[in-house]
Amino acid sequence: MPPRSLEVGPAGIQAARTIEILRTERGLSQRQLADRVTALGHPMSNTMLSRIERAQRRCDADDLVVISDALLISPLVLLQRPTAT
Repeated sequence: MPPRSLEVGPAGIQAARTIEILRTERGLSQRQLADRVTALGHPMSNTMLSRIERAQRRCDADDLVVISDALLISPLVLLQRPTAT
């Protein structure tokens, strides 16, 4: 079996954008959000979070769930495209 690509796909790019938008809307720095994620038992540095937000690192299911917990939202919010208002 060939090795799996590490390229970030469309859902990962959407999640990355949404994480950054929600983080900044809440007035959190990358360090603060990474600290919240770490406090929830999923060690994450601000560098890791930065790479996720820039779609340079895949955001796996565990990352997605704990980041959404730290932002006090459902994981689905990170995967959905914004709706027009």
